[in-house]
Amino acid sequence: MRLALELARRGEGWTRPNPIVGAVVVKDGKVVGQGYHRRFGGPHAEVFALEEAGAAARGATIYVTLEPCSHYGKTPPCADRIIAAGISRAVIACRDPNPLVNGQGIARLHAAGIEVTEGILEEEARRENEIFFKFIRTGIPFVQLKLAVSLDGRIATRSGDAKWISGEEARIEVHRLRRRFAAVLVGANTVINDDPLLTVRHVEGPDPVRIVLDGRGRIPLERRMFAERGRTIVVTAAMPEGKEEGLRARGVEVWRYPGGGEGVDLQALLVRLGEEKLDSLLIEGGGETAAAFIESGLVDKVSFFIVPIIIGGRGAIPAVGGVGPASIAAALKLGNVMVARFGEDLLVSGYPRP
Repeated sequence: MRLALELARRGEGWTRPNPIVGAVVVKDGKVVGQGYHRRFGGPHAEVFALEEAGAAARGATIYVTLEPCSHYGKTPPCADRIIAAGISRAVIACRDPNPLVNGQGIARLHAAGIEVTEGILEEEARRENEIFFKFIRTGIPFVQLKLAVSLDGRIATRSGDAKWISGEEARIEVHRLRRRFAAVLVGANTVINDDPLLTVRHVEGPDPVRIVLDGRGRIPLERRMFAERGRTIVVTAAMPEGKEEGLRARGVEVWRYPGGGEGVDLQALLVRLGEEKLDSLLIEGGGETAAAFIESGLVDKVSFFIVPIIIGGRGAIPAVGGVGPASIAAALKLGNVMVARFGEDLLVSGYPRP
């Protein structure tokens, strides 16, 4: 199953809004077939694994990271393909939350006399497909906040300089993370100070949709991302018409979602993204944007790259701005915390507790 989970990750970014899935066929203690879901609309993981196994699949065990589908979508049901191959046992990490599948694929295997074992590395499998699990159930994108911060909690110096806080290995990992997401979002200050591209580089993967929160229409028209291929959206509350015309002339979409004061209605934005089948959103800064999403209770996961530098200075930019809570008891608390190391930097990730 660990091999199947590893295989599944090769499909990150290419299969959305469908899940990533890996499959391994084992016969007499040996792997005879393996595969993963490579792209949206293409054959599923089970098909590749069974094709590689060939005749050896008869009487074998198949390990799958997600319950095999039982309906006709872009491809025929994988449960039927497993039955036809003569598999005698199926080991499944977790059930598919899609109402068209949930439990029905397993029921079909049972009905065909195939032994089914569930729940092997279930937590890992659910985490691997956390984007799909939320989106299929709610229609709202999975939202992850990612920031690179100094030991003293700063994301930039008092002059706004933020390049580069994190090391090279951490920056490469950011691009691996970015390719998982349908869209990436930053605030106007990040665009003004850093002029980011918000594309996937250093690793292979599709570029996300680029989104900028610009409540008052402050971003300059001459920014690198506006010259990049792909889709760019600027979300505003009150942008001057001349600025909007200039952005549209560059192929940029402008969405108006006024919220309270000069801010953007973030909940309405997420609903719109879901309607457009954008299943996930990675927030990459800055401090005020991070605070707006946190204070609205819209963040599903938090990932901070903790960098061993100290910036200091009362005017340095904090990782999370906003008003902030009045007491520690009211602070955002994370659970299921994970820590990984990339060069000298630590990646700390967790999920907001209810």
